[in-house]
Amino acid sequence: MTLWNNHLLMNAVIAWITAQVLKVIIYALVNRRLDIRRLFGDGGMPSGHSATVTALAVTAGLECGLDSAAFAVSAILAIIVMHDAMGVRLEAGKHAKALNELLELASSDLENEVKLKEFVGHTPLQVAFGCLLGLVLAVILS
Repeated sequence: MTLWNNHLLMNAVIAWITAQVLKVIIYALVNRRLDIRRLFGDGGMPSGHSATVTALAVTAGLECGLDSAAFAVSAILAIIVMHDAMGVRLEAGKHAKALNELLELASSDLENEVKLKEFVGHTPLQVAFGCLLGLVLAVILS
């Protein structure tokens, strides 16, 4: 068996890549400009984290059974990751935005390197769509 035959891993990676590509497209449509950095960035629609862990959990459930250790571990991981994305990481992004605004007021010479990263968390809607994407991809690919 090769790494490429590991459906749990491959479905999770495909879900992440798909979510990140969709994130670039959606960002470009909403903001009317292409930002390729969104391909590897956090935050945004849909949640790549949610898509990845959901695809992992659903694939584990389908291939190993709902009573398997693989499903149990991946389902708990998915719950923790999605909760964290909507909680601590979303609040950290709000704090970064507020601090960046304060820094801009304090100095007009603020360099991009000094700015804090604002796209770190997800809204519940972004997490829900990431979860749905991961679910659909896992079912299709399994």
